[in-house]
Amino acid sequence: DTSDWESAWEGGDNKEEESTSDKKVCGEPWLQDCVVSLSPCADLLVVAREQKAAFLSAKWRTDDSGREEMTLGVSWTGTLSEVLLCIFTSCLNTFFRSSTGRPDWTCVVVGFTSGYVRFYTESGVLLLAQLLHEDPVLRLKCRTYEIPRHPGVTEQHEELSILYPAAMVTIDGFSLFQSLRACRNQVARAAAAGNDVIQPPPLAYKKWGLQEMDTIVDHSSVGIMTLCVFDQMKNASILGGFNASVKGSPPAMSQYVTVGSGPYTGFYYAIEGSSQPLLSHVAMAVASKLTSALFSAASGWLGWNKNKNEEEAPQKQKPKVEPATPLSIRFGLPDSRRHGESICLSPCNTLAGVTDDFGRVTLLDLARGIAIRMWKGYRDAQLGWLQVPEERSERDLSPSASLPRRHALFLIIYAPRRGILEVWAMQQGPRVGAFTVGKHCRLLYAGYRLMGVNSVTSQGWQLHTQQVCLLDPITGALRTVNIPFHLALRFVLKKSVFQSLAHFLRSDFPHLLKLLNLDTKSHEYLTLDIKHPAVKKQALESLLSNKNTPVSCLVNITRALDDTLKRQEPEEVDAGLLQLCSSQLKLLQLYTDIQQLHSYLFFPSLQDSLEGIEEELSRVAPTLQRYAQFTPRPSVSFAQDSPDSPLPAQAFLSQLECTEDEEVKVIRRSETEWNQLGNFLFWSCLCGKSPLHKVCYTLQQAGISPQQLLSLLLSVWLHREKEVLQKPEENVRNLHRLLVALSNMKGAVEESWDPQSISPWWQQVRTTCVQSHNAAAALLAALVTHRAAKASITSRFQSEWEAVSLELEQWVVCVRQLEDVLVLQTLLLVPPPPGATGGATVQCSIKTLLEGGTGGIADSVSKWVFRQDISPERLKEILQKRGNKEADDNVEQRDEEERHEKEKSQEDTDRTAELLLALCQRFPHSLSPDFLFAHCCWEYVVQWNKDPEEGQYLCWSVEHLKMVSSPHIQQGVCTMMWSTFIVKRFSAATFLMEKDVGMGDKAMTSFLGCCVQLLNILMEADSAVEEVSAPELSIEEAWSGAEGPASIAELALEQKGVHYPLVQHHCLLASLLHAAMTFSVKVKPFSLFDSKGKNAFFRDLTTIQLMPSGDMDPGLVSVRQEFLLRVLTGWVQAIDDPSSSTPLPSSGPRAEWWPSLCLELGSLLQVNPDILRRHLVCELYSQGLDLRAEEVMLEVEDKDVLGSQLLVLTGQRLSYSLLHSQNQTQAAMELLAMVRSQHYSLLRCPLIPLPQTSRLVGRLIEILPENHAQYSLALHLLEAVEVLTTED
Repeated sequence: DTSDWESAWEGGDNKEEESTSDKKVCGEPWLQDCVVSLSPCADLLVVAREQKAAFLSAKWRTDDSGREEMTLGVSWTGTLSEVLLCIFTSCLNTFFRSSTGRPDWTCVVVGFTSGYVRFYTESGVLLLAQLLHEDPVLRLKCRTYEIPRHPGVTEQHEELSILYPAAMVTIDGFSLFQSLRACRNQVARAAAAGNDVIQPPPLAYKKWGLQEMDTIVDHSSVGIMTLCVFDQMKNASILGGFNASVKGSPPAMSQYVTVGSGPYTGFYYAIEGSSQPLLSHVAMAVASKLTSALFSAASGWLGWNKNKNEEEAPQKQKPKVEPATPLSIRFGLPDSRRHGESICLSPCNTLAGVTDDFGRVTLLDLARGIAIRMWKGYRDAQLGWLQVPEERSERDLSPSASLPRRHALFLIIYAPRRGILEVWAMQQGPRVGAFTVGKHCRLLYAGYRLMGVNSVTSQGWQLHTQQVCLLDPITGALRTVNIPFHLALRFVLKKSVFQSLAHFLRSDFPHLLKLLNLDTKSHEYLTLDIKHPAVKKQALESLLSNKNTPVSCLVNITRALDDTLKRQEPEEVDAGLLQLCSSQLKLLQLYTDIQQLHSYLFFPSLQDSLEGIEEELSRVAPTLQRYAQFTPRPSVSFAQDSPDSPLPAQAFLSQLECTEDEEVKVIRRSETEWNQLGNFLFWSCLCGKSPLHKVCYTLQQAGISPQQLLSLLLSVWLHREKEVLQKPEENVRNLHRLLVALSNMKGAVEESWDPQSISPWWQQVRTTCVQSHNAAAALLAALVTHRAAKASITSRFQSEWEAVSLELEQWVVCVRQLEDVLVLQTLLLVPPPPGATGGATVQCSIKTLLEGGTGGIADSVSKWVFRQDISPERLKEILQKRGNKEADDNVEQRDEEERHEKEKSQEDTDRTAELLLALCQRFPHSLSPDFLFAHCCWEYVVQWNKDPEEGQYLCWSVEHLKMVSSPHIQQGVCTMMWSTFIVKRFSAATFLMEKDVGMGDKAMTSFLGCCVQLLNILMEADSAVEEVSAPELSIEEAWSGAEGPASIAELALEQKGVHYPLVQHHCLLASLLHAAMTFSVKVKPFSLFDSKGKNAFFRDLTTIQLMPSGDMDPGLVSVRQEFLLRVLTGWVQAIDDPSSSTPLPSSGPRAEWWPSLCLELGSLLQVNPDILRRHLVCELYSQGLDLRAEEVMLEVEDKDVLGSQLLVLTGQRLSYSLLHSQNQTQAAMELLAMVRSQHYSLLRCPLIPLPQTSRLVGRLIEILPENHAQYSLALHLLEAVEVLTTED
């Protein structure tokens, strides 16, 4: 029976992976794109993708229940020097022995696309880097020391193997251990002394060129093996023929198994001594075979104490890569269509599991080189092995105890397509377990243990390692796979599996197996027939926990066993079994009594008056109705999870226990189980279907404390809020009767209660209501308890008016707060309009609002405003109705007929406005306009910071800020916004670092425009601060106990004043950047400022900086002038429709304020504004916008220069008109000869009517003085144009 360990899997030891972030675990499975490696001790998890890597270390943490649990937290994150192969690369963790038996430290080995293999510490410090082959690293695998379990088994040494597309490199584990330990010591000493790390010596390795295989994707290094004499002779005869000679002793060979294609699986054998160890940058060592002495001495004679200057030259050069020793394939498993994907070596090095692209899992016998088993239907499978030793038992005391312990081998197969984890016994065993897990998990199987262990150091040392783990990216849980040894015996022993159990179980266990399938009498006989008390207790506990056993059966068996025990001699009775029988019998009787009381046909009495509560109910009834309308509908659920489903006796027994004082204590486990128990005890009473006084009496007689009963009652009342609101008056009446009945129990209200203090009994109700998120049910419970408490206190302490007023004052405040919370929660439940951002509804309570500080209420409403997508203008319009008495009178009462006459959208809008107004009336201070606008401004800028592409969020944040009337709050919010969210991106935009800004061109333009507005608001607020006193912030009396963070308005008032010239300097830069982005003008922003101006940028706005002063360099002024002229040209091109009579928009490139802004910027940049006006006039005429040009012409001061410019433009117009005219008269020919030198290609809109050009010439005559050199030319042009106009 595997039920015990399968249930243990469900509630096993979970290691939760902490998120930073909030990691997003929805959508595409992010884990599938990452390289994941877990250390054998499960105390370091490495997750990497491309160049990014994160190390997560194990930490102990105490959960809410006080239980210690292991979690994995991020200990190091960083970017590696190059891209690692995400698909193939694996991380290796090597561990070194410490006095505690735990790993001393962890080394992470990473392979890269360049062929480099780098070694890092657990803190991300690079220890060693080696270029072994110039191809991408495909796989990294490690083999560690294992204690031989049988004599004659070849002792396997440690080894690191690195697979490349056509080569394989092996590094001896002992030399690697020595080198890494020396590197770590060098790094530690260098870090302590502040010196450079000495270049470590190269690693000694062997490189094999794997031949005669098309593609290789994975490998396993099986280890050193020696053939038996028969196999040696067989191979010699096959390879050498009849006359082949055989050596006296078979050679030792290293076996390597590869998977891929052509063939599907390949077997390679390298005879020891056939390849010499390679040392980079050093001549090849001359030796006949590889010995451990070479590697142990490698750390001492390869130049650790070299001069640093001598090392620099080789480092700069490309490392020399040694050639590989060819190694031919011995044999393989040919299958032209099948491509192997991965191979997983068993811990005993005799079997291997191979996955392929056909969805098959093949089991290989590595000694014989054959496939012995195949599973199908496992596409993209992940494999692992689990070797389980036999448990120590009586066998250890037998004469054969000196024999080695038996081990069972299991193959773990995780099928992600089906989301199932299977356990198979080896070699031909059945499936002994299957678990349903997620489809995006990762099976983590290291396949090795601690490095640095040998036959001496491993004696008497327990290796605390995990063999197989499953990582679930959805929940962040890391589960370990543990399998009992006896499951390997299931298919061997079958029915005789229990013969290996102890003697007393042999006689009693068959009775235990039959208990679950027999009737009551048979249960009694079998239970009584069991001889051993421990087995009897186990049988009784199994029956009591079985959901299929009827209650009557449980009562009869428990009573029969209890009677039998009481008839026995006292010294023969097991005290624990007797205590179990008596306690469970008492609880079963209580369960039966409660069940019978709920099944009676009961007619409730209506004598209980609700005087005092009816007025309160009628007052809050409209709000309760609105709240009920918006309460979300329950989602799809299973029938067994319904609160109306009966509570099984087993669940009832699991939540109650009898104490030594003959009392019953309720065990609070999960919230769901607590609600189910409360529902079983009290819901029928609340509905008026059960005699509540009898139920309370039965519970009191059972010995359950009134405090726990009160907690259960309040739990079911709050949990079933929706049903409570369907019949509020009836349910409130029953709740009142229950509260009174519980209050009259012994131990409810203490007899020694001091009237000068708060009653703990009623305080328990208040605490529950304060913490509840079910606002309506909590309010009704508070109203009922207020009335019950008032009656109880008045009857007990009629003369103690101070105590009565103190207790009742607490209830008055609590009821007021709950009413406020109900109105707020009703508003928050309003569904967002279609197309709005939406999001999860915020659940609030008195506790959360008090912990949110003085701005908690405004913060909740601001989040609601964001979800509802309410514009700042609409919010201002709603808040302005606050002073309208008619609107106030209509908040609670609406004419139903008028509401149905309006459109549904208008209904929803008006209803939302009413709810917001009602809430603002309840919170006149916490939701004052300035308070609310400040929080809305902050909420929108926070949302914009999460997604900078949504420029509308920042625009609305600035608009909300404009609505704030207090310049003090405006200035503070501006300063906080600038320093927290704006200045970093603004600086990046100035330096033209688009990739760091994280915004596109459209979003960047909107962002810079908002920066200009924000800085203008800041300058205006700074100018008005001295004229207006700072506002005094206050909070409602009922909410004066708020403790938590300060509100946005309070933080704003604490900000320092700004330096106006510095703000203006930044505003100038923002305006220039905004203009450049709007009209696509390429410019280097810093080229428009001198050194003082550059140094003043991005400084704290509250500090005084050295600002530019005096006359600027003419070259700098010229650059500024050129930029502004290009901006004006861009604006004219944007409004290029002369025939359009529509007014220009208020924003965007066609906004009408751009010319005035350029003139304002020109005055700040010391650019002559008359040059800008003349350029604008010429650009407008060139575009054909003559009327706009005439308006600007009136402001030009130097009319002489403007006249000369317009004369050239007039000639260009006439040149185009005459060349494209069909009327070639004498006057036209004379005029053409006059303007032939003026080419019309410079005009943007050359096709202008002659009357319009004639008007332009007339303007020329007006602005040019008579003594002007070109005045006579203008007169000739006027006469010629008039003649042409007359002829047309």
